[in-house]
Amino acid sequence: MDIGMMSAWNQDSGASIHAELIGREWVRMGHQLSVFSFLKTDFHGTAIVCEDEDYVSRCFTTSQAKPPFLDVQPILKADYDIFITQDLGMLPQDELAKIFHLIKQRARTVTIIHHNRLPSNPSFYQFDWDAIVCFDDRYYNFLRKGFPEEKLHIIPYPCHPKRCGDRFKEREKLDLPQDRYILLLFGQRAVKDHIALIPTLENISRRFPILVLVVSKRDLDQIKDFKRGHLEILIREEAPDIERLYSYLHASDVLLYHRPSPSGVVVSSTAYQCLGSYCPILALMSNYFYNMDGVVLTYTNLEEFEDNLIEILNRGPRFYNWQRSLEDFLMRNSATSIANQYIDLFQSLLEKKVVKRDNPEIFRKSEEAIR
Repeated sequence: MDIGMMSAWNQDSGASIHAELIGREWVRMGHQLSVFSFLKTDFHGTAIVCEDEDYVSRCFTTSQAKPPFLDVQPILKADYDIFITQDLGMLPQDELAKIFHLIKQRARTVTIIHHNRLPSNPSFYQFDWDAIVCFDDRYYNFLRKGFPEEKLHIIPYPCHPKRCGDRFKEREKLDLPQDRYILLLFGQRAVKDHIALIPTLENISRRFPILVLVVSKRDLDQIKDFKRGHLEILIREEAPDIERLYSYLHASDVLLYHRPSPSGVVVSSTAYQCLGSYCPILALMSNYFYNMDGVVLTYTNLEEFEDNLIEILNRGPRFYNWQRSLEDFLMRNSATSIANQYIDLFQSLLEKKVVKRDNPEIFRKSEEAIR
């Protein structure tokens, strides 16, 4: 199957993580993938984390650019049976709408929803999608107020495939101490969200030899002020690619995620990205972790945070219960399983209407649009 996908790619954003997890699985399965993504001068996220594959074309700006820009040539010249958008609100919607009728003539169209509520921007509703995909029933419940239910499909967010590592070797490779419990803070909000934990971690550090490892490129000055205390903090100013991120996860004893619930519907792309490492995630209970009971260890206050962290460091009963829950969750929500669910959807869409890809009139119109 030939698939075209308009999305963030190789960036530190939730839409990019989702696109890469399923997109690379499609490539591994033998499907042909063409990715259309943001320009390196204007993209969604804070960093481009690695080099693009040869099937990636960077040809548009974010919707916030003034004015938004879309080079239509890569999209209209590419060959695909299925055309997908991820996180439509971040894309140059009005520019895409001008060529959408040409795309519809050539392929079945799918949009994957990352919004946390029905958008207020009218531009979002100008597309006649063949299918609209969301991650769980919370998304479905608000989407059905704006779209026909027969077009809505629930396909869960995918997990990174299981990949265990050797803690000693990874610490040696990353030049990290072997005689500390390492607590990892990672991502765009690694500092901002976790400042509230520092006093509690300071107290714990008087009983346990812990090192707080911060891997981020934002707000680092805020945490440098805390390095004068007893708590040991190591800052790595990076936006790591997935290989280096998994090295950090394998080297760590726990990943901390202290992010309060936002308004609307959300999932934690960080959790799904990191679960395959088998590094425990200890998180503030929030709507980021809907349907993830037992897979992510949660707390509601700082006292529970301290109790659960010590339980993890001591490898107590809750730690082993978490391992069993995680194994089942990864099997159900593996990138391979989720990628196959998308392929099943695509095949059902193609069976409803045969796209005449050899129709010379369709390609004549595409060439005229390019010129």
